[in-house]
Parts: sequence; structure tokens; C-alpha cells
Amino acid sequence: MTMQIVSQALHEKGRQQQELARRLTFPPLDVDAVRLVAGVDTAYWREGDVEYGACCVVVIDVATGQPVEVRTANGVVTEEYWPSFLSYRELPLFLEAFSQLDAAPDAVMFDGNGYLHPRHMGIASHASLVIDLPCLGVAKTFFNYGREGFVMPDDHVGAYTDIVVNGEVCGRALRTRRGVKPVFVSAGGHIDLESSMALTLRVLSGDSRVPIPTRLADVESHRLRAQLRGE
Repeated sequence: MTMQIVSQALHEKGRQQQELARRLTFPPLDVDAVRLVAGVDTAYWREGDVEYGACCVVVIDVATGQPVEVRTANGVVTEEYWPSFLSYRELPLFLEAFSQLDAAPDAVMFDGNGYLHPRHMGIASHASLVIDLPCLGVAKTFFNYGREGFVMPDDHVGAYTDIVVNGEVCGRALRTRRGVKPVFVSAGGHIDLESSMALTLRVLSGDSRVPIPTRLADVESHRLRAQLRGE
């Protein structure tokens, strides 16, 4: 595929993202009423020229922090990775795994971004429009698409700083554990930023900076990848 064709394809995807972003809504969520939260993570690997992905969806009981259901999907990944177009790679496997759930989560948490995105269409935002559920992004690394960057929050659990891009608060750097790097929280859709923050803090374990749902999904996706690779 020539770079001209790639450029045209990405331009079209960018246009689609801008149109989709107009459909996003950010109502407050009653976090105290949330019973089940799903975490999502995808692990990738290559075999020769073919790339594969293993997606895991783990649903936890918020009251206990324990998993109640785990669903997975794996297969060939046909979309190349391009910054800010992650959802086109991850959505197919996510939707396959998500469709197998018996439990109905009240919210879905992605290891990635939502509104904190150049066109406000990170994986959590895109998914929210497809599954019509509150979705949020809790990223382990900062996707710096603006010039402002972020200010490091104070070193205590719950401390945060706003991530402002072009004068708009698009997410927050949130300290979930003392002495370690923050995570980066953004609303995806069907939930606002305040509720996204409250829900993230509610599903911490104390022994990891990553919330329980996405941490368990990360562990399971990497376990599945190793199994599929025969490791």
C-alpha cells in the first residue's frame, strides 16, 4: 500500500471520527449504583508478516473486586497501527469478546483513551457509540497530542490535575498510588469526567496503580497470547 493511499485512508477515518464525536454525550453516572464493571485489554504479536491480537473482557463485582466473568477473542489483525486510530484495530476483537458476555456490565473501562484524543474519538468513545453503555478510558501512558502536556499531580491517592488542550479539559492525570506514575482518565461516552474519575477510584486495589478491571484484563490477554504462541 502506497503512502498516498494510506494518507487518503487515514484522512477518511479522521473525517469519520469527527462525525462520530458529534454524537457523544456525557451525562453524570450514579457511581454508587454501579454493580458490575468490565475491563478491556488487547495483546498483540506477529508471526512473520501476519499480526494477531488477543482481547480479553473481564467483568468484576465492584463490591468485592472479584471477577465474575471472563470472555476472550483472538484472530488476525488487519488494521495497521497509526497513532489516534487505535479503535479501528481493537473494536472488532473487543466486540466479539463483549458479545459473549452473560453478565451485563454497568460500565466498561478501557486501557486507552476516550475524549482525550485529537478528534475526541479514542477507543472508549468509539466503543460507547457501538455498545451504547457508559465507557471510559484509563490509560497507563500519556498520549500527548497537544502542546500543553500535563502537570504531575501531588503524590497522594486521589490527587489529580486537569489535562487542558486548546482551552478545554479533555481528561485528568490521576494519582492512584503513592510513589508511582499517574494514570490518565478520560470520559468515553454516556458518562462524564467526574463520574469517570469516581468510578476509577472506586475500583482500585491498593497494590497497583492500574484499576482492577483493566489490570485483570491485561493479565488475561497476555496469558492468552502466551498460550496461543505456545509459550
